[in-house]
Amino acid sequence: MSRFVGMVIALVGLAVALIGLGAAGYYAAAGLAYLFSLWGLAPQFGAAIANLVILLLVVVMVSASLLSVAERKWSALIQDRIGANRILVAGNPLGGIPYLIADALKMLTKERFQPDQASKILFNLAPVLAFAPIFALFAIVPVGQPLSLGQILDVQGPVARVSIALQLANPDAGLLYLFAIASLAVYGTSLAGWASNNKFALLGGVRAASQMISYEVSLGLSLVGTMIAFRTLRLEEMVVAQGYASLGAIPNLGILLQPVGFLIFFASAFAETKRAPFDLPEGESEIVGYFVEYSGMQFGLMFLAEFVEIVILSGVITAVFLGGWHPIFFEETLKARLTPLAFAAVGAGAFLGKMVVLMWAQLLIRWVLPRFRYDQIQKLCWKILLPAGLVNIFVTGAAVLVDPSLRLLAIIGLVELVAMFAITAAVSRAPAAGHGHGAAAHGHSDSHGHAPAAAGH
Repeated sequence: MSRFVGMVIALVGLAVALIGLGAAGYYAAAGLAYLFSLWGLAPQFGAAIANLVILLLVVVMVSASLLSVAERKWSALIQDRIGANRILVAGNPLGGIPYLIADALKMLTKERFQPDQASKILFNLAPVLAFAPIFALFAIVPVGQPLSLGQILDVQGPVARVSIALQLANPDAGLLYLFAIASLAVYGTSLAGWASNNKFALLGGVRAASQMISYEVSLGLSLVGTMIAFRTLRLEEMVVAQGYASLGAIPNLGILLQPVGFLIFFASAFAETKRAPFDLPEGESEIVGYFVEYSGMQFGLMFLAEFVEIVILSGVITAVFLGGWHPIFFEETLKARLTPLAFAAVGAGAFLGKMVVLMWAQLLIRWVLPRFRYDQIQKLCWKILLPAGLVNIFVTGAAVLVDPSLRLLAIIGLVELVAMFAITAAVSRAPAAGHGHGAAAHGHSDSHGHAPAAAGH
């Protein structure tokens, strides 16, 4: 009972902290925008700088750093272990958080090794190419809805009408920007393997390149259905569209309109992160890995890039498929009883909370599922996800053409969700007695492993 109470208190504290972070983001963006206006500069630049600090340096980098510790602790819980607890502060391991400082010091002070025959320019450029494009993807993720500066601060005049949103950039390209920048990461992994002048690194780089290029195809197809349904490429407009309802009070969430697209996108993006069960480019048991020759902070960049990818994937899924900043439950009640700023802070907290759940799910998958063989990874992409993505596009286009109100598409989505749950329940049932690897199946009858005596002896 005490553990349950502790979990409830921790969850409530996390929710309050996320809402507070959302409110702090709005105040920081509005305050810096107003300060820029007093200096005669464009207030949008001030808001962009605040969003750069809050969203990229706090939300992305802090979350990725905490995930490096969370993976050790959560995997220990899954495997009934204690986990990282050797670094103590006043006799307390503090949940493994001190390992963040230890990891940072180790990466920054460890000797940087470089093979003699390596291509030095490309060898040093590869970690940057592996990290920077992934880091830049969060710029278009809309964490909080737009408000006028006057709704946040008590100011008057034209500056009060300046729009403030927890989003660093909102280009018209939207998802096309996502595809374009995400595709650049393959250059970092390929160059890291090739420039190291190491056959094991080269094998890991080739594996990574073929895997990432393959799954970029299904990744792109998975989001075409959402483009058709929401009629836009911009993520913030997709979030707004998910606030409307077509089946009674049920909102048009992306996962409702595109359940197949959600599964394809999640599987493809998970493969793009190159984490188990898709970790063939970094097979430790085979001494294969495109960064096997890297050490120090260069290795740290590639190591941290994996956790940054987890954060980015969670943010994109939340925006496109899970309603973004919409609280979903009691939204109209909250909107009626709260001020615009308070409601926007709750929405930003809801967005971040959905991200936390998705990050936990990704770590859970990484420690529950065994790694695939390489042929299984390619078959999953080309023989399952790609055809399913094409069929999903045709079904979505036909449904929107017949019923532009999206009601028909929502009904199809509900049917698909019910079918998915039914199939999952059917294939996850425990095997019937006599069909497993029990003692009876092997002919053993006693604790010493002696075969039963034959009849008549």
